[in-house]
Parts: sequence; structure tokens; C-alpha cells
Amino acid sequence: MIIEKLDLKHKEILFGRLKKVDTLISEYSFANLYLFRRAHNYEVIKDNADIFVKGITYDKKCYLMPTIPFNELDIKKVDRILREVDCIFPLDYQWIEGIEDRYCVTSNINDTDYIYTIEKMSTFKGRNLHGKRNLLKQFTENYNCTIKPLTEENKKDAIMVVEEWQKSLGEPPEETDFHANIEAIQYCEDLFICGLLYYISDKPVGLIMGEEIREDTFAIHFAKGLKGYKGIYQYIYNSFANMLPKKYEYLNFEQDLGKPSLRQAKSSYEPDIMIHKYRLSLRERCSC
Repeated sequence: MIIEKLDLKHKEILFGRLKKVDTLISEYSFANLYLFRRAHNYEVIKDNADIFVKGITYDKKCYLMPTIPFNELDIKKVDRILREVDCIFPLDYQWIEGIEDRYCVTSNINDTDYIYTIEKMSTFKGRNLHGKRNLLKQFTENYNCTIKPLTEENKKDAIMVVEEWQKSLGEPPEETDFHANIEAIQYCEDLFICGLLYYISDKPVGLIMGEEIREDTFAIHFAKGLKGYKGIYQYIYNSFANMLPKKYEYLNFEQDLGKPSLRQAKSSYEPDIMIHKYRLSLRERCSC
């Protein structure tokens, strides 16, 4: 068995494997694992032909994440793994349906991914999104916004947005995704992340970054808008959804981490799907 701290070099063995996993769960992305490797203390474990990612959940549970669909693992190996960690996580329900009675199966609402249809975010249709349409209208009436793809030439502008966003929060960058967002900008080509920058009067005021996690789904890893520009987030989400290739049906805005402000913001767009991420543990060690 070989155990190594997850690093950029592991893209070679993990990127392709994770792309083949058919799930909406946002963690099955090399970029996501790499950018949050410090927060979860990620390690890559090579066990003969099997490869796992070991990590720590936000609520301090030690887990292994398979790099293939869970239901392709040998059940005896699953039992052995579960004696070495608190749980196997994150699992799609389609992988454990039929064997959930054999194990302790739990989920944490803080881990749940918010999924929206492209149609919803590109139109804000419906009575309940009337407020979003109004904010979008106010923004377009008040500002002449220019949108540019994130490139090597404007990475400094993207970093300026993240730095100003962080400064406006008045909290330590260690408590936000600041460092991960900066790395995503610096290594976007290596991580196959793309993004858009938003300018008003030549000032960078917004940023959105993400990647394809399934043929029909695009994950939003980071979205930043500067204070003082009413409606900027509605404009960022709406314009991005309208500019994506037509093959995409869904946007994954990832989890809220149990933060009330994030939960309120993401819930306000009325998600079409909530993707629960399941934790599997032995019944006698049901601590997850």
C-alpha cells in the first residue's frame, strides 16, 4: 500500500478515473480535491489496483472516498475498509440501494449539493424568482458590464476581485475559500477550470469559475461579486448560464457547509435537486 499527500502530480491518475464516475456529486473532481486538499487533509492511497482518497470531513470524521463507483467495489473489501476509517464518503444513493440494510447509512445536510437547471438560472422564470429578475433588471439598467473569459493576461484582475471580496468580509481568509480560489485562478489551465471576469468601467467586479463534472452538468466552484453593485450575483449567474454550451442541463452550486448565509442564498434560487451525499459505516461503528 502506498500513501501520499494529494498533490498536482496525482492529476495523472485521478482525473480520468473521476471523470468516469457517473454522479452529480461535486467531490468527484480532481480540481475540487486538489483545491481543498488542506481543508480535508487529503491523501491518495494506492492499494494494489485500487485507488482511494482519504480525508477528514468538516465535522472531523475520517473517511475513504473511492475513485470508481462504489457499487463496483468488492463487498469484502468494503468491510475491511470500514474497519480502518469512520466511513466511506461521499456516496450516491444509486450505489448503495439494495445494500443499505447491511450498513449504517447516514447523511449530513451540510454536505448536500444544490442543483439548478440551466433553464432556471438563464431565465429566473416563475413567481418565486420574481425578486431575482428585478435585481437582474436593476443591474443591467444601472451598469454597462463587460464580460471576458479568464485568461493568463487577466489573472491579476481575477485575484483583485477575490482579494477585495475577502477584505469586505472582515473575517480571516482561513475561514473562507479565499486560498482555494486564488489557487484555482493560478492553476486553472492545469485543473481544467474555466471562468469569466466581469468589468464595470474597466474595473474587475465579479468572477465565476467552474468545470464540467458530468456531460450534462457544470459545477460552480467559485462565484465572487463585489459589494456596492446591486444585482451583481444575479447577473453573474444568469449570464453564465446563458453562455454555457447547450449540452449542459444542470448547474451544481455545491454545498453550503452549514453556513446560514450560504444556505439562505442558495435556497433562495429554489434548487431543482438536492444531492445528498451518503456516509457508509459498519453498524457497530455507526458514528458518522
